[in-house]
Amino acid sequence: MMDSKLHVEPEMKGWLFKWTNYLKGYQRRWFVLSNGLLSYYRNQAEMAHTCRGTISLHGALIHTEESCTFVISNGGTQTFHIKAANEVERQRWVTALELAKAKAIRAIESEDEEESCFEPADAEVSNMVKVLNARLENLETCRELISKHGAALQRSLTELESIDSAVDVSAKIKAVNERATLFRITSNAMINKCGEFLELASQQGRKWQRILIYEREQKRRFQEMVEQLAKDHSLLEQAAKDHRIPRPSNSPLSDEDDETTEFYDAYEGEESCDTEKFVLKINVAKSRKRDTDDASGSSSEVEEMGTMQRDITVVSSSLDLSSRETACERIPSDNKSKVSSNQSSSQKQGEGDSSVVASESQSKKIKRRRIRVPDKPIYPLNLWSIMKNCIGKELSKIPMPVNFSEPLSMLQRLAEDFEYAEVLDKAAQCEDVHEQLAYVAAFTVSSYSTTVNRTGKPFNPLLGETYEFDRTEDLGWRVISEQVSHHPPMVAQHCEGKEWTCWQEFTMASKFRGKYLQVVPLGIAHLKFRQNGQHYTWRKVTTTVHNIIVGKLWVDQHGDFDIINHTNGSKCHLSFIPYSYFTRDVQRKVKGCVMDKDGDVKWVINGTWDSKVDIAPVISVSGTPENPVYKTGEYKMVWRVRPPPSDCDKYYNFTEFACQLNEMEEGVAPTDSRFRPDQRLMEQGEWEEANTVKVKLEEKQRAARRQREAAIAAMASGNMALNYDNNDEQPSDNDDDDDDQAISDSQSEVSGKYYSTYQPIWFDRELDPITGSIAHKYKGGYWEAKERQDWSMCPSIF
Repeated sequence: MMDSKLHVEPEMKGWLFKWTNYLKGYQRRWFVLSNGLLSYYRNQAEMAHTCRGTISLHGALIHTEESCTFVISNGGTQTFHIKAANEVERQRWVTALELAKAKAIRAIESEDEEESCFEPADAEVSNMVKVLNARLENLETCRELISKHGAALQRSLTELESIDSAVDVSAKIKAVNERATLFRITSNAMINKCGEFLELASQQGRKWQRILIYEREQKRRFQEMVEQLAKDHSLLEQAAKDHRIPRPSNSPLSDEDDETTEFYDAYEGEESCDTEKFVLKINVAKSRKRDTDDASGSSSEVEEMGTMQRDITVVSSSLDLSSRETACERIPSDNKSKVSSNQSSSQKQGEGDSSVVASESQSKKIKRRRIRVPDKPIYPLNLWSIMKNCIGKELSKIPMPVNFSEPLSMLQRLAEDFEYAEVLDKAAQCEDVHEQLAYVAAFTVSSYSTTVNRTGKPFNPLLGETYEFDRTEDLGWRVISEQVSHHPPMVAQHCEGKEWTCWQEFTMASKFRGKYLQVVPLGIAHLKFRQNGQHYTWRKVTTTVHNIIVGKLWVDQHGDFDIINHTNGSKCHLSFIPYSYFTRDVQRKVKGCVMDKDGDVKWVINGTWDSKVDIAPVISVSGTPENPVYKTGEYKMVWRVRPPPSDCDKYYNFTEFACQLNEMEEGVAPTDSRFRPDQRLMEQGEWEEANTVKVKLEEKQRAARRQREAAIAAMASGNMALNYDNNDEQPSDNDDDDDDQAISDSQSEVSGKYYSTYQPIWFDRELDPITGSIAHKYKGGYWEAKERQDWSMCPSIF
């Protein structure tokens, strides 16, 4: 039963009984003693993949209680109560444990001795510095003597040359010889002292080099230890959340609640291990009325009515990877403009060879754009001194230096969502509206592809700041955005393609929690196709930036949302699976399905938000109505990420498209983000100047806000006085409502929540007939003003 080697090394393994809880008592476990660690498993097969617990014997206390039991404790954090089959077996284990403990202590002491030989004591360092200073003083003394005797020898030689009579020559020659001898002696002393100093410096240099290597190794080990602690902390947090799930009172207990969690290495292959089959959980409202009226696509709003979960199993009938790879070819970066132009021309039906010729001739006039930005400089920064004052605050109210940012504004980051707008061009050509919805879902996923390595914070736009990006010639779309509110931060955006129009009002709720930063988008995005009139809405999922204080920053997207077609009632449910160390599945996975107005699944979406998206039609249905099984046809790839440049880590992990967002262009509005000075200085690598200018811009914005606040206060007092003067009159109901609303608005504006005195230039607040709420919508006029170069209506914000 046991394999012991007490005479060779204190290691053994075998079956023992470990105390679990008062209900189960002692349970049979397989124990292994190795390298000063005692580990246990449920059986021998688990040794290859799952360890249920480990205790270090270094510093542990081992004592016996009864005839067959003994206890191992390491000071309170871990305690193992173990029982052997008989007293002889217990004594063999206790002896082996004591020998292993002694061996572990000797190993650690020997490591400490090796480390101590590299650690110089303070007295040794001080003595070393004193010796070097003394040698330097000797060299300085020799240098002074050489200068003194050299000057005297020079004077004697000069006097010797000026003597005319031969009587004084012998005396002068004697003086020259004496001074030359002194100069030679001093020079020899200087050479000797230099040799001694060089020898001492070489000896100490080699010693300091060894110390430096040791310190670097210690630093590396410390960094690895801190990163591992951060990972372990995340694992423990997740495990704690899993164990907080309430258990039904009538369910049987497992053997050990704290031993059931299994850890798996993440599968890093390109294809998912469950591409051919997966289960999607969908929240279905109990009331059918809300399914088509909810424009936000937020599953949380449906849950307010009370929901039930519906499990949908998707099984693929075939999986032809080669056809999937060729279904969506990657466009080379050097020919991107030309191919995009040809793709735009091929979207029109019924055009012959003449359209291709026209497209090729037009591509010659397309503007050549830059493919990278200046490299990111390396500036030291005390992270904790800044972060400790930001915990619990709203992200938009934290005064962040540019060291945490990237040289792009939030307006430009939102325009980056349209990097893969060719997916919408393909969707516009779909005759099946459900297939079109699947393409729209792939487009929404593509907007997150660049966030996997982009940990820099975009600049918060100033109130009234705008951004335009006209790519009509090469990509077939143009976008205009404006910061319409500062508290809360709100961006209005309008994008026009050849066959579609997309607009949104983007705002967000964000909190910094010390360990991670979470951003929850609150705005609603709209998309409408011109040819068939299909109108879609959706929200964005939650973005979390992990390891803010310790470890390497990494970004995760997670959550569920619905893309709703308000024309025919169909919708697409997408689920972004959160990153987890507990799964063997591909990370950053996205899966979903397209359903008609009756809830029947028509198309299936599967992929990852940082790589690609595949879609497949449903060809048959089986199973029960509550848990149906859908069999799909052949998958086809509708979106694949374009790989970033190989050296993009040197310039903020920008893609080629992102590098072009802040490129200067002629004719844009003076409020455009390209003219923001602090952002431009940061891109050029002048971070200190950028921080100074950033503070000035923010102070200028605060001054403008105080002026508006004073004007609103004056307006509110004037309205109240007017209402008091007209108290005896009997105004109409409409007048009463207007006056009350004016006073109410003024009072709310004085509190700092919203300032109606500021009116956006290119967007108006109006009622959205789809969502039933007030939102900003593009009123037109920007592109016409650009054509006339009339920017008189734009404020001075920079």
